[in-house]
Amino acid sequence: MSRSRGCAIAAIALLATAAAAIGAPQTGAVPGDPSTGGIAAVMRLLGAQPHRRAAFRERQHLAVLDRPLLSSGELIYDAPGRLEERLITPHPETLIAAGDRLLVERDGRRRVLDLSNAKGVAALIGSLRATLAGDEPALRRDFRVEFRGDVSRWTLRLTPRSAALARRVTAIRIDGVRGELRRVVIRATNGDSSVMRLAEPAR
Repeated sequence: MSRSRGCAIAAIALLATAAAAIGAPQTGAVPGDPSTGGIAAVMRLLGAQPHRRAAFRERQHLAVLDRPLLSSGELIYDAPGRLEERLITPHPETLIAAGDRLLVERDGRRRVLDLSNAKGVAALIGSLRATLAGDEPALRRDFRVEFRGDVSRWTLRLTPRSAALARRVTAIRIDGVRGELRRVVIRATNGDSSVMRLAEPAR
């Protein structure tokens, strides 16, 4: 993918293999006031929104570049698992994750990546896709999940379970408010990082 966007769509999201039980124990959870809810309440709010879109700004820190790489665009999600990233700057590009396929369109050219043969990219995309779907078991397939906060302001920290993904990604952090994502941070083992900030969703 161009510009080392392994840190980006994942999408975001951008994604999961062997199932864990619904309601599995929370690692590092902070219960807080029971009336404000925990990870289950956040997942219900997220899963109740079958369609959403939001503007984003992303800053990538790559070891091969002297300055951060800045980009902006729009992120679109349609249940049960279609995730689209429309990049506007620094150049137009569209990435669409649907099922086991990732479509990349740029400069009038299209190419398709089979995610079943790219487990690392699939897991990254799955992390965002499962969060937007409110699918806690899917998150727990590929990641150890740490939840902090409550529905008013929460953070998910995802640590890769598989050795293959752990060799590439240290952790993914997703910050949100109620049923909306506000920031996605991906830290790679080589020191690269990506910070995506999401604006209020367009209505």
